[in-house]
Amino acid sequence: MFKRVLAALMITGAFAAPVIAQSPAELDPEIEATAKNLIERAKVDEVGLKFVEDLTTEVGQRLAGSEAEAQARNWSVVELTNLGFDQVRVEPFKIPFWSRKHEAVAVVAPSPQPLVATALGGSAATPDGGVTGQVVRFASLAELQAAPISQVDGKIVFIDETMIKTMDGSGYGMAVRKRSQCAEAATSKGALACLIRSVGTQPHRMPHTGIMARDGAEGVGPVAAISGPDADQLTRLLERSPVTVSVDIQTEIKPNAPSGNVIAELTGTDLADEIVLIGCHLDSWDLGTGALDDGAGCGIVVGAAMLIADLPERPRRTIRVVLYGAEEVGLFGATAYAREHGDNLDKHVLASESDFGAGPIWRFQTRFGEAALPYARTLQNLLMPLGVTPDENRANGGPDIGILARAGVPVVTPGQNGMDYFDYHHTPDDTFDKIKPDEFRQNVAVYAAFTYIAAETGWDFRKQPELNSQGTE
Repeated sequence: MFKRVLAALMITGAFAAPVIAQSPAELDPEIEATAKNLIERAKVDEVGLKFVEDLTTEVGQRLAGSEAEAQARNWSVVELTNLGFDQVRVEPFKIPFWSRKHEAVAVVAPSPQPLVATALGGSAATPDGGVTGQVVRFASLAELQAAPISQVDGKIVFIDETMIKTMDGSGYGMAVRKRSQCAEAATSKGALACLIRSVGTQPHRMPHTGIMARDGAEGVGPVAAISGPDADQLTRLLERSPVTVSVDIQTEIKPNAPSGNVIAELTGTDLADEIVLIGCHLDSWDLGTGALDDGAGCGIVVGAAMLIADLPERPRRTIRVVLYGAEEVGLFGATAYAREHGDNLDKHVLASESDFGAGPIWRFQTRFGEAALPYARTLQNLLMPLGVTPDENRANGGPDIGILARAGVPVVTPGQNGMDYFDYHHTPDDTFDKIKPDEFRQNVAVYAAFTYIAAETGWDFRKQPELNSQGTE
């Protein structure tokens, strides 16, 4: 299966990525042999996949700040303890809580019909009974922002901007802007509500939710996403005549709801105070069961860590697995972790995060010190037989890990093939059956190999070139 994944990636052009022009560092033959053994064992591993299956079956959706997210934390503590991790604990924090109570969007005239829609996270509620108004369509957020108030005042805004499907998910950054800015742009010009074409790439009547503001605060107006086919239907109706739509959104808001990060460790030996962190986020949106986003990521890092735990001896450094809370609604877990551990980030020697589904990893980006680039090349060479191409030293680590990267912690980003990720992202269709076991296990293999090497070698991934007496390299 791994050879077929490799062939498919070559066909899609994944190997066109730029590479780091460095000679590899020497790797102890015993460490290399152990890493390759971990890769082989990952091909038949069941621990990681079972973790995702059990999480999504026994807990299900895990909306940040909800009782379900609390259940997920409790469940994870029991599971990780039973698996044999050390120092299993929850580091709690508080977040603003938003949840949907009711949502309905429908064409009232001239052709009455319901539209499949979902409220966006942080959407303000409409008055009881909803609002009704004539629709004004914009092809993009920029077009709405440039529109005169007279075109928007008293109307229901509809932004009909599509998302481009890409392997690396780069189309998301542009498409998501309408989700975060629609309410402000529309409400400031007197709109009653805002509708957007879902930020997703599938053709089914399946709306995509998502947070409006990264601080988790309630937005200034009611906003809902409608599915792609419903967006097309609304556009066709507007081409024929003016259209009137009703929008009814009711929400629940709490200012201080409980959340937390679940942390588990494999304690190292002679370098136990140094940490290799691999993470995921435990929370999910409430429409599906959060299998791809991000149950899969949690299964990948737990599965990788357990392969290492089963070795005859623990590696030198401590491996810390972090299941971050409240990522979807504002990276609250990432911020809380950085605040809690800010005094010893210098002891975090490497960090990485799995949060892009379970598609095969096709590239390996790093962000190391310049003199540590030979270590990157060694890791990349080891992973190439798995279909992983070398890439540049420009990794950001992922959403939750990004704050550590900005604080100077070296990071790696194992880039997954996300061509179909946004077909399921934030929808009711984000369920366990979408995970392909062999591709999932390729992820486990990659994480197990680089995590073990980072923990066992003692390499300094911050390493910079030495200066001579004249202050030059």
